Amino acid sequence: MGSVSPPMIVLLAIVTFAYFKRVHTLRGDSRRRVSGLRQVSFACSILLLVGEPLSPLGVWDELSFTIHMVEHLLIGDLAALLMVLGLTGPLIAPVMRNPVIDFLRPLANPIPALVFWIANLYFWHLPFAFEAALNSDSVHVVQHICFFSAGFNVWMAVFGPLPKPEWFGNIAKLVYIVVQRMAGVLLGNFLIFGGSVFYSNYETANNPLGMTALGDQSVAGAVMMAEGSFISFILLGWLFFKAASEGEKSQQLIEHAEAHGVEISQARSDRAAAAGTTDLLRERISSGAGLDKGDSSDLS
Repeated sequence: MGSVSPPMIVLLAIVTFAYFKRVHTLRGDSRRRVSGLRQVSFACSILLLVGEPLSPLGVWDELSFTIHMVEHLLIGDLAALLMVLGLTGPLIAPVMRNPVIDFLRPLANPIPALVFWIANLYFWHLPFAFEAALNSDSVHVVQHICFFSAGFNVWMAVFGPLPKPEWFGNIAKLVYIVVQRMAGVLLGNFLIFGGSVFYSNYETANNPLGMTALGDQSVAGAVMMAEGSFISFILLGWLFFKAASEGEKSQQLIEHAEAHGVEISQARSDRAAAAGTTDLLRERISSGAGLDKGDSSDLS
């Protein structure tokens, strides 16, 4: 296929412009400024989404299942994760006031996000759906949109700036990531040990890697499992580091509130630390404004 859909180019251009315009707006506020690392993360996501179809991966995905698998992992896992890590609460606050986005917001809750991710993964690997994407550029674009959307949604539930349910602490996040990765491992095992070629298009393709269709399918499954293990190792390590950092910030906020005669619950302090809004609450407490009854992890 090896080409980028013009509507997708336009959409990505609009998203990129809006992102960096908002970054520029926030740069004068030290409390809401978007860090350079987050901006790089977002830019890398956009570069992946634009560059991947124009690379050899986009040209050879019809000839090799392994190459197609790498393509989907880059779009649905890496690009989606990088975009989420590029976001902050203040940055997306204007978007969240859009009624359509607000209506869809419950889909970013952990359970719906995980169910959608798993359902999407298995649906697109059913032979009729996968081969429909191979035989139609339009369906292929829809497939990529679904993989990216599901990936973005599931990573948003874990690492995004939206307020999280009280039960979704760091232990729950750890279990969540393991369950998500295991769903990919199960599919990878099925591809490796299935014993027959599931996608007939690859049986007659001139494989650029010199593999048979069955061997190509097995390698694709192994790539899926290896990528899942690598991502899990990185994210779980980061999660442990994040938990330690959030615990320290939460405790500092509680001590700051006590010093100013303000009562704040452990749960609220923890939510503020998870949302990255402890500095905003500290300033509010120091100014004598107190705490309102709203969620301390307010995006603005």
